[in-house]
Amino acid sequence: MIILRRPIITEKSMRLAKGGLYSFEIDKAATKPMVAKAVADKFSVKVMAVKIINIKGQVKQQKSVRKSFQAASIKKAMVQVGKGQKIAIFETPKEEAVVTTAEGEPIKIKEKRSFLRGTKVKVEQSAVGAAPTTQRKVITGK
Repeated sequence: MIILRRPIITEKSMRLAKGGLYSFEIDKAATKPMVAKAVADKFSVKVMAVKIINIKGQVKQQKSVRKSFQAASIKKAMVQVGKGQKIAIFETPKEEAVVTTAEGEPIKIKEKRSFLRGTKVKVEQSAVGAAPTTQRKVITGK
């Protein structure tokens, strides 16, 4: 039986992950000790607590026909790990580069990727001696 099906990565779960609380979709028959052992073995962290939530599937309507159906229900586990420990799946990479202008002034460029459809946001900050201006450029594309 596969206990951990997939990590649940949303804005809320990423905010909770900064505090050490990670969320996973798990098997219907999984229990708290089984989830704790699976997370400890797979990610080599110390599990402090496990909370399990059953989420009922939503009733959805079809567009073309007047019929409704129920989406699948899931079981979600919220896992609290030890202080100072992290799970690498939930970490966002931040890239930083230094570019020089024609005058020779260094500019730091940070590139962040959003989770929604590959939108890239570049934040440009001027050097220490220059005026404190920050520009944002949004580049859409895949």
